[in-house]
Amino acid sequence: MNDPDTNRADRADRDGREGRDGRESRRDRRDRRARDERVWPPSSLLGGLAPAERDQLLALGARMPYEADRVLIRESDRTDHVLVLLDGVVKVTGRTHDGRDALLAVRMGGDLVGELAAVDGGPRSATVTTCGPVTARTVTRADFLGCLRREPRIAHAVNASVVTKLRAANTHRVDFTGCGAATRLARVLHHIAMTYGERTGDGAVIRWPITQPELATLSGAAEPTVHKALRGLREAGVVATGYRTIAVVDLARLSRIAFDQE
Repeated sequence: MNDPDTNRADRADRDGREGRDGRESRRDRRDRRARDERVWPPSSLLGGLAPAERDQLLALGARMPYEADRVLIRESDRTDHVLVLLDGVVKVTGRTHDGRDALLAVRMGGDLVGELAAVDGGPRSATVTTCGPVTARTVTRADFLGCLRREPRIAHAVNASVVTKLRAANTHRVDFTGCGAATRLARVLHHIAMTYGERTGDGAVIRWPITQPELATLSGAAEPTVHKALRGLREAGVVATGYRTIAVVDLARLSRIAFDQE
């Protein structure tokens, strides 16, 4: 008769041997799926992939936790790995000609960062910094490009995500043409809330730290001007600010201010 304890020990030993042989063990696969199973926004790379393709992408690289304010990628460096963000928020910044850091974009769990250098082998185009604790899978360029060659659906999804980022950048430039600073700030807040905010009734909460200097660079305005415009939105009951958060109380009203020149 089989001894259950012996069978469990045999399975554990077999799982361990698979791991020592350089392959992901059954236990490791179960643990990884339990850790990485979550709901990502449909607009993100992970959220838009079918489960089979998502599992293949999540099998790449090593799962790493990062603390707040950690630089993951530095502008002009010659590194070429990519980061698949599982949880948390990072900000993407670029250095201006006068030495300031301009906030270019925000990325959250489900997004991919660092793919441009991995694809073309060029230097990093921006700096990526954590805005609080972040968990990501760090994938080498060789593994990333190999996955794209083997899996055309993943390659298509990555290409689509790059195109989406380029379209957003173009829209950002066009939307700001001829707009006042208050309108630009409203459009920035509306975009962030709709893309990355947690919906709550008629509003949304942005649960990551964004400073007024960063809002100023995104809005293309001076910091005192953004401070005044933000105060006006607070007094109108459109937004509320708290410790490391911004709450959009009325998204519909913010949309009218941003796009209908209320």
